This record gives sequence, structure tokens and C-alpha cells, in this order.
Amino acid sequence: MRVQADGGDAHWWRRAVIYQVYPRSFADGDGDGVGDLRGVIGRLDYLADTLGVDALWIGPLYRSPQVDFGYDVSDHTDVDPAFGTLADADALIAAAHERGLRVILDFVPNHTSDRHPWFVEARARRDAPRRDWYVWADPAPDGGPPSNWTSEQGGSTWEFDAATGQYYLHSYHRTQPDVNWRHPGLRAAMLDVLRFWLDRGVDGFRIDALHMIAKDPALTDNPPRDDAAPNGADRQHPDHDTQWHVHDRMHPDLFDHIARMRALLDDYGARTGRSRIAIGEVEAMPWESWVRFLGRDLDGVHWSFNFNFLETPWEPKALRLSIEAQEEALPEGAWPNHVLSNHDRPRLAGRHGERSVRVAAVLLLTLRGTPTLYYGDELGLPDVAIPPECWRDPLGRDQARAPMPWTSEPGGGFGPPGGGEPWLPVPPEYRERSVAAQLADPDSVLNLYRRLLALRRRSPALLSGAYVPLEEGGDDCLAYLREAPGQVVAVVVNFGGDAVEVELPRPGRTLLATDRAEVPPGPARSGVVVPAYGGVVVELERAG
Repeated sequence: MRVQADGGDAHWWRRAVIYQVYPRSFADGDGDGVGDLRGVIGRLDYLADTLGVDALWIGPLYRSPQVDFGYDVSDHTDVDPAFGTLADADALIAAAHERGLRVILDFVPNHTSDRHPWFVEARARRDAPRRDWYVWADPAPDGGPPSNWTSEQGGSTWEFDAATGQYYLHSYHRTQPDVNWRHPGLRAAMLDVLRFWLDRGVDGFRIDALHMIAKDPALTDNPPRDDAAPNGADRQHPDHDTQWHVHDRMHPDLFDHIARMRALLDDYGARTGRSRIAIGEVEAMPWESWVRFLGRDLDGVHWSFNFNFLETPWEPKALRLSIEAQEEALPEGAWPNHVLSNHDRPRLAGRHGERSVRVAAVLLLTLRGTPTLYYGDELGLPDVAIPPECWRDPLGRDQARAPMPWTSEPGGGFGPPGGGEPWLPVPPEYRERSVAAQLADPDSVLNLYRRLLALRRRSPALLSGAYVPLEEGGDDCLAYLREAPGQVVAVVVNFGGDAVEVELPRPGRTLLATDRAEVPPGPARSGVVVPAYGGVVVELERAG
């Protein structure tokens, strides 16, 4: 049963599957080669009915110079013309709700564009009314930056402003000055941004770089890092890994700001009877730091994205340890999640190869927690090889942002017939990996996702059951139970190249196998065959 957008269910997000739409790359409605909101509206039936997800998270659609593809916001209360109009955003929200889909927007609280009116005023003079809405500091005694903090995009996080003789802070690109959440006027303005979109009907926010919005006010230097090896699972400038980032983020007053956001969302939920959610994008490990974002009384974000699967070796033992570490770290009543891809990271099929795709689908949709599916992962799309000299994004993240291939026609059906060339190259495999081609193939990755999503919706154990690890299957397998009142489901995924016969704790009936031939008719069996690089889901007979 689909979670309804007007259901008033305070915990709808625990049962939902969220689908991330990168708006530039999902569907082009007007034929200019860039994805837009009208394009998304035209594909909502695919999300709601063909695929069967429950919510869409749509990347930043605000007016922007697009230096960082929308994360450099110049007007929080308007839509960038590349994506359409404010009326198009309203139409998208209404059309999604008509189909039972929730809508989650990106909220970017750490910085704005340097072209935002707030910053234009702030940099005009030192006594400007909004000067302290941003983070300014005098030069160090040697005339250099106020601290040694390094940017994710390389170099110092400080940019000298000759007109006023001070540096401004930019944790990311120099055109993205950091705002100052310690200033009450800035806090109020940012909360008003949330109100603006809540009043338009959105169901929640993915909060970008939430761990960054409060820094050490003393601007203490970060300590150097002896092992400066870059993170191979991410796309950041090597400068970023030359120090431990302990003073340029995660200052304790961060959690007061989060509590204010959550209180606002809860107030809207109480007044409208439709709960709104906050999802944190945080880089905060160890687990003790990560769970702090949930709040002392679960009054922080509803959950923060768990990126551990992005950085964990793709083998059963390491993944099991990651699963269990999250489960052990969560306070009572909190809810887990797992992330396999997003717009900033290399795609799963590129990181671990074609063999990982079906295993990943089973894990994502059968583990306890709220799954987030990145557009195109349901097609098994790899990154698109774009040579560095052709990168549109300075860090090469556009390799994971290729246009969605809908058909086997030229251009992959990304835009209307006769439309412009897509803004990035369409995946070269688009003919065989397109939505149309895979819908016609019963054994495709897309149809596996559809079967898993349908099974998850009708299974109490998969929706809300407890996670219990199993030892069955040997070194190549990861096995676990999902236990709910009235139903126990066993899941076994096989990372090896040979099919494995696995004895389960008690007889059961196979509900799904990645190889459809391995779903036998007839009575329950205690042993199941787990396909190579695949998995099975088995409903166990009741004990006793």
C-alpha cells in the first residue's frame, strides 16, 4: 500500500523509499538540453507506478549562477530559469501529491552565492546591516588568511575582499560565502526560507552540509594530518585531506540551530496534520558524533544519511560490521538508513563493477531503515567517462550526473523529439540500459528493483521488522533476518561468482530471487540456492 501524501502519518518516512532526482539530468521538458521541473512532472507516473517509490528528493532548484549547479543560491524564494518557474514548482508539488508521492527539497543553510542580495549588501562596507550575516575576519599578522582551514575544492577557505580589507569564509567554492548562524537576523531569514517552501506544500528537506553551519568562533587552526591519502570513494580536492577538520565544523552550538529547524517542522506538522521531515547530510564519524544530529530526545533531524556503504569494502564481513555498527549506535526509537550512491560520489556500478548491482539492490531494499535510491541506479548505470578537460564540475562529479536514458532513441529520450543536445553525454550503453529496454526484459535490473519495491511494500517484516544477523552462507554471503509480528523474512546475498546452497534456520517459501528461475513452486524448503552475485528473500515458517 502506497504511503499517501495527505495521510497524516507521523512516521511515513520510516516506510518510504526515497528517490533522488538530480533535476538537470532527469528529464528535459522544454527541449533545451537541460533537465527541468516540467520534465520531472512528465515522469512522475514512472516514479509512482512503474517503479513504485514513495517520495522524491529533488536537488536545489533555486535561482543560482550555477557555479556549483544550484548549491550557490542567489534567491531562496524563486526557481532558476534553467528549471522553470515558481508556478512549475507548485505544479510539481501538486502533481506529486496527487500520485501519493511526497516531495523533499534541498535546503542549503551553510552558504549562499556571492551574488545573493544578502552578500552583495554585506560586502559593500564594514558597517552594512547584513555584514555579520556572513563570516568575516581580519588578516593574520602576516597578512595572510585568518586560519589554515582548507576547502573541499582546494586551497584556503578564506578569500580576501580588497574593498573592505577583510577575508570572508567559504568552506566550498570562493563564490559560496559561508553565512553566520550566530546572527539572529540570519537565523530568522533562513527559517523563513523553510516557511516559504513549507507553505507551498513540501514534505521536508534534505539539509545540505549540515555539519558545517557552526565553526569555532576563535578560528583555531586545524591540526595537520600525517596520512594525507585522498578518499577514493569521494571527489574532493587533495588539499582537503591534508588536515583534520576539527575546528572548521561541528561546533557545539550547531545542535541549537538544528533544534530550531526541527521545532519549525514539527509546528507545521502539528498545525496541518501532515508531518514534515529533516534529513541531514553530515560527515561526522565516529558513530557517537553522527547520532548527535538526532538530538538528545530525538528532536534533531529525523535521520542523517549514512554514507558508510560508500566507503566500506564491498565484501560481506565489512558490510556486516557497518550494518551492525549503525544498529548499535542508534538510540532507542531512532531509525537507520543506508546510501549507495548520490550526486557527489562515483556511482555504485563504477565503484564495484557490474557484479555489484543486483546484490546492492537486495541490500538497499531489504535492510532495516529508509532506502534512498539515486536516479539511474535502478538501471545499473555506471559513471560516464568524461575526460577532465571536458568536466563541467571542477571536481568531476558530473561523471555521476549523466542524463537519464528513457528510450533507445538518439539522446536516450532525455528531451522531446527535435530538442537540444543534452547538457552532458548520455551514457554510451543507453540503448540496452534505457528504461524502455529494461521494462521489456523480465530479467533486467530495473525489473528486479520493481519486484523488490513491490515486495517491500507488502511485507511487514521488510517495512518495519527488526534486524537479526545470521551466520549462514559462508564467507561469500551476507545473511540476516527481518522479524516483525506475524512474519519473519530471511535475506541472503551472495557476493561470490558461484551459486551457493544455504540452509536456513527453518523451512520457508522463497518470495524473491535475483535469478527468477530460483523461485521454486511447491511446499516450503529449508535450503535455498542463492545465485552468484545475487540474493534471495525467503519467508520462514512460524516457529513451533
